Amino acid sequence: MDGAATSTTSLASDRGPVSEASKVEVISHEPATGAEIWRGPVCEVDEVVSRARRAWPGWAAQPLSTRMELVRRFANEVRKDAEKLATTIAREVGKPLWEAHAEVEQVINKVEVSIRAYAERTSQRKLDSALQGTMAVRHKPHGVLVVLGPYNYPAHLPNAHIVPALIAGNVVIFKPSEKAPASGEILARCFNRAGISAAVMQFAVGGPPEGQALISHDGVDGVLFTGSANTGIAINRRLATRPDKMVALEMGGNNAMVVWDTPKLTDAAALIVQSAFATTGQRCTATRRLIVKNSMYDAVISEVKSLADRLIFGAPFDEPSPFMGPVIDNAAADGLSESFLYLMSNGGKAIKHLVRPDESLPFLSPAIIDTTAMKDRPDVELFGPILQIIRVHDFDEAIAETNNTRFGLAASLIGGTPPEYNKFWANARAGIVNWNRATVNPNHAAPIGGIGLSGNHRPTGYYAADYCAYPVASGEMEQPRAMIGVGLR
Repeated sequence: MDGAATSTTSLASDRGPVSEASKVEVISHEPATGAEIWRGPVCEVDEVVSRARRAWPGWAAQPLSTRMELVRRFANEVRKDAEKLATTIAREVGKPLWEAHAEVEQVINKVEVSIRAYAERTSQRKLDSALQGTMAVRHKPHGVLVVLGPYNYPAHLPNAHIVPALIAGNVVIFKPSEKAPASGEILARCFNRAGISAAVMQFAVGGPPEGQALISHDGVDGVLFTGSANTGIAINRRLATRPDKMVALEMGGNNAMVVWDTPKLTDAAALIVQSAFATTGQRCTATRRLIVKNSMYDAVISEVKSLADRLIFGAPFDEPSPFMGPVIDNAAADGLSESFLYLMSNGGKAIKHLVRPDESLPFLSPAIIDTTAMKDRPDVELFGPILQIIRVHDFDEAIAETNNTRFGLAASLIGGTPPEYNKFWANARAGIVNWNRATVNPNHAAPIGGIGLSGNHRPTGYYAADYCAYPVASGEMEQPRAMIGVGLR
């Protein structure tokens, strides 16, 4: 779930400056091979915004039923292009092909979920008011919304903003991650082929400079962002003096999974490995910290390591199919390697080392490290396949450790009793709190979002309808009717 500018946080270094070439064109490369997959010129921001503003009145005036029908046609266009889109996602971001196909299905399924959500979350209400009048509540679109997309789910996550925004009557400027423009372009063309014009749903190529210009533009009414906390904070800071703009931020997490008393160690290990290493750890909901009851430590870690040792990591189209592909690029792999060394050098004990078979490519093995002895564990989102283990002795300590973060996206309890889960649910500071379920794969028929550095209380998923339209209260009568009964001569 990360990055219009999602970045792997390194504990040892920050990214360098944007290259001069990226100011002219964006070039996308396959992580698995380094081969170029796509290139295109960056957009002219003023021109893009002007086109969107001209298109908005006509789109907003369309009946809601028409907008819903057009997004349903979009779903059909995605079905037609499913193989092409899945293959492009796999090549461009390194996902195993099976996982890229699953992402395309999520894109399709999001349409009906969004239609139901809009009907429920923004339903029209009418109440009787004084003098035989009516009090009505309806919803209006904001206008021109910028959607900044991520690279880890380059189709599904921007789509999770775009579809609700279009249904509500907004026009959308979609700037995909500069690391995944090819996938974004196919998505945009599916909207356009469905009958949603290229002015109503615009595809805008660019890097950080274009993203910053779009965010700040006076012709933009709101920004819908999924990505890293650092970028989300920068957006929030840039728009701090613009309360007129809608800003919905869905950011990263330093998520915790607590393993307590459970006899089902095989199932627990599967949930842990799935949560920590799916999408090569490049999900905002991925488990970063595994908090284990001390008396269960040896059995749990043995089971988890045994399963992690069996995971296949490789190129998207390898046979047999890998569980994990590469991380997004060599800069991300370098940062994660440096971070693992930092953890080891500052009190961490490696249980399963981070291995990079080829220094010229960003393939990394799943890694596990015990950080219990570290005095100051870094509270950062390591956006990759690194799982940190922390031992605790009692349940209160487990909850305190769960909340030992500035983030607050996802948390899960594996094992425990119903009263313990109730206590965990009540006290875990996160927007998604699960029991005996993975932290990844949140249900888009529910709200998806977090607190702290994980979001600004505007969850996506089913609740995206809330930030795509605003409620308008109207007192209404067919004829004016009033009198002043006091204070007259």
